[in-house]
Amino acid sequence: MKIIFCNSFVSKLRGLMFTRESDSALVFRFAREKKTALHMFFVFYPIDVVYLNSDKIIVEMKPNFRPFRVYFPGNKARYVLELPAGYIQKYDLAVGEKFDLAD
Repeated sequence: MKIIFCNSFVSKLRGLMFTRESDSALVFRFAREKKTALHMFFVFYPIDVVYLNSDKIIVEMKPNFRPFRVYFPGNKARYVLELPAGYIQKYDLAVGEKFDLAD
Protein backbone atom coordinates (compact mmCIF):
# COMPACT_ATOMS: atom_id res chain seq x y z
CA MET A 1 0.00 0.00 0.00
CA LYS A 2 1.28 3.44 -0.89
CA ILE A 3 1.49 5.78 2.15
CA ILE A 4 1.15 9.51 1.62
CA PHE A 5 2.12 11.86 4.45
CA CYS A 6 0.03 15.05 4.47
CA ASN A 7 2.23 17.57 6.23
CA SER A 8 1.27 20.88 4.66
CA PHE A 9 -1.86 22.85 5.39
CA VAL A 10 -3.02 22.45 1.79
CA SER A 11 -2.49 18.68 1.68
CA LYS A 12 -4.37 18.30 4.97
CA LEU A 13 -7.20 20.47 3.68
CA ARG A 14 -7.48 18.56 0.39
CA GLY A 15 -7.11 15.02 1.76
CA LEU A 16 -8.87 12.60 -0.57
CA MET A 17 -11.21 15.13 -2.16
CA PHE A 18 -11.69 14.64 -5.91
CA THR A 19 -9.62 11.43 -5.97
CA ARG A 20 -10.47 8.01 -7.31
CA GLU A 21 -10.67 5.04 -5.02
CA SER A 22 -7.25 3.47 -4.51
CA ASP A 23 -5.27 1.38 -2.08
CA SER A 24 -3.31 4.42 -0.84
CA ALA A 25 -3.32 5.56 2.78
CA LEU A 26 -3.10 9.17 3.94
CA VAL A 27 -1.36 10.04 7.20
CA PHE A 28 -2.09 13.40 8.82
CA ARG A 29 0.31 14.41 11.61
CA PHE A 30 -0.47 17.33 13.88
CA ALA A 31 1.82 19.27 16.23
CA ARG A 32 -0.20 18.19 19.26
CA GLU A 33 -3.09 15.93 20.18
CA LYS A 34 -6.47 17.46 19.39
CA LYS A 35 -9.96 16.49 18.29
CA THR A 36 -9.89 16.55 14.52
CA ALA A 37 -13.26 16.40 12.76
CA LEU A 38 -13.32 14.98 9.24
CA HIS A 39 -15.65 15.45 6.32
CA MET A 40 -16.18 13.35 3.22
CA PHE A 41 -17.35 16.15 0.93
CA PHE A 42 -16.24 15.40 -2.64
CA VAL A 43 -14.89 11.99 -1.67
CA PHE A 44 -16.96 9.51 -3.63
CA TYR A 45 -16.09 6.22 -1.92
CA PRO A 46 -16.02 4.96 1.70
CA ILE A 47 -12.83 4.76 3.76
CA ASP A 48 -11.72 3.59 7.20
CA VAL A 49 -10.32 6.17 9.62
CA VAL A 50 -7.97 5.45 12.53
CA TYR A 51 -7.02 8.01 15.18
CA LEU A 52 -3.68 7.56 17.03
CA ASN A 53 -2.34 9.39 20.07
CA SER A 54 1.26 10.66 20.40
CA ASP A 55 2.43 7.15 21.33
CA LYS A 56 0.80 5.76 18.16
CA ILE A 57 -1.83 3.90 20.17
CA ILE A 58 -5.24 3.60 18.49
CA VAL A 59 -7.66 5.81 20.43
CA GLU A 60 -10.62 5.76 18.04
CA MET A 61 -11.73 4.25 14.74
CA LYS A 62 -14.40 5.02 12.18
CA PRO A 63 -14.87 2.09 9.81
CA ASN A 64 -16.73 2.54 6.55
CA PHE A 65 -16.85 6.36 6.67
CA ARG A 66 -19.30 7.12 3.87
CA PRO A 67 -19.20 9.90 1.24
CA PHE A 68 -20.70 13.30 2.05
CA ARG A 69 -20.73 12.75 5.82
CA VAL A 70 -19.02 14.49 8.75
CA TYR A 71 -17.43 12.75 11.74
CA PHE A 72 -16.64 14.34 15.10
CA PRO A 73 -14.27 12.15 17.16
CA GLY A 74 -14.70 11.79 20.89
CA ASN A 75 -10.97 11.54 21.57
CA LYS A 76 -7.90 13.64 20.93
CA ALA A 77 -5.33 12.30 18.47
CA ARG A 78 -2.02 13.40 17.02
CA TYR A 79 -2.27 11.20 13.92
CA VAL A 80 -5.24 10.55 11.67
CA LEU A 81 -5.03 7.74 9.12
CA GLU A 82 -7.35 7.56 6.12
CA LEU A 83 -7.23 3.96 4.92
CA PRO A 84 -8.97 1.93 2.22
CA ALA A 85 -12.40 0.68 3.28
CA GLY A 86 -12.21 -2.69 5.00
CA TYR A 87 -8.69 -2.17 6.38
CA ILE A 88 -9.82 -2.11 10.02
CA GLN A 89 -11.68 -5.40 9.68
CA LYS A 90 -9.06 -7.06 7.46
CA TYR A 91 -6.25 -6.41 9.96
CA ASP A 92 -8.49 -6.80 13.03
CA LEU A 93 -7.48 -3.44 14.51
CA ALA A 94 -8.68 -2.53 17.99
CA VAL A 95 -8.63 0.53 20.23
CA GLY A 96 -5.67 0.33 22.62
CA GLU A 97 -3.32 -1.38 20.14
CA LYS A 98 -0.06 0.19 19.01
CA PHE A 99 -0.01 0.96 15.29
CA ASP A 100 3.33 0.64 13.51
CA LEU A 101 3.65 3.95 11.73
CA ALA A 102 6.97 4.92 10.17
CA ASP A 103 7.07 8.69 10.04
